[in-house]
Amino acid sequence: MSEIALRLSGIDAFYGAAQALFGLELDVPRGSITVLLGRNGAGKSTTLKAAMGLVAVRSGTVQVDGADVTGAPPYRISRAGLGYVPETRRVFADLTVDENLMVGERAGPGGWNRERVFDLFPALAGMRDRLGGQLSGGEQQMLTIARTLMGNPRTMLLDEPSEGLAPVVVEQIAATVTTLAREGLTVLLSEQNVRFAAHVADRAAVIERGRILVEGPIAEIAADDAVRDAYLTP
Repeated sequence: MSEIALRLSGIDAFYGAAQALFGLELDVPRGSITVLLGRNGAGKSTTLKAAMGLVAVRSGTVQVDGADVTGAPPYRISRAGLGYVPETRRVFADLTVDENLMVGERAGPGGWNRERVFDLFPALAGMRDRLGGQLSGGEQQMLTIARTLMGNPRTMLLDEPSEGLAPVVVEQIAATVTTLAREGLTVLLSEQNVRFAAHVADRAAVIERGRILVEGPIAEIAADDAVRDAYLTP
């Protein structure tokens, strides 16, 4: 199996006639926690959506574990081993926590099931019969991650996981991401919160106007005043 879990090569992505990514190059090493850093509108979410087949890729290639999935529908990319947690969370409001998890369930080598995700998120275990629409923002974020894990991905994409959450919930999400990496998942997350990113990630790539500008260890990028001042939110 490839040492690169996810490779985006020369990606030009579009929303209709508007180009959002320009020859984007990004490698996510297997077993890493890689963070895509940038301000609003820089192209972070579009990069994750391009990987997942949710926006039009007109040139370039997307590889998951060495397999070319360029142009494949999202369900095929999911079956190839990629899981996606959107910024908007998108829980099923009229389904219970248990039913939301059932929607995402798919057998796979990761061994994720309801008991295991409830061990990861004990708060959800006591809410099995609660409707998704009755959960707080933090609880919905946990449920969306749990539902994605039920699909047994090898690599997980997390779009702005700390956005709009209370500090105590952000700490819980950070601990969860670290735990997932320890258990063998590769993680690519998009973030504006440099402090959160530096706490959980190994590597970082800075994106601006749809292009990757710099990559490297997160400690080096977070400490680079010139990069931080020019491209990252204070």
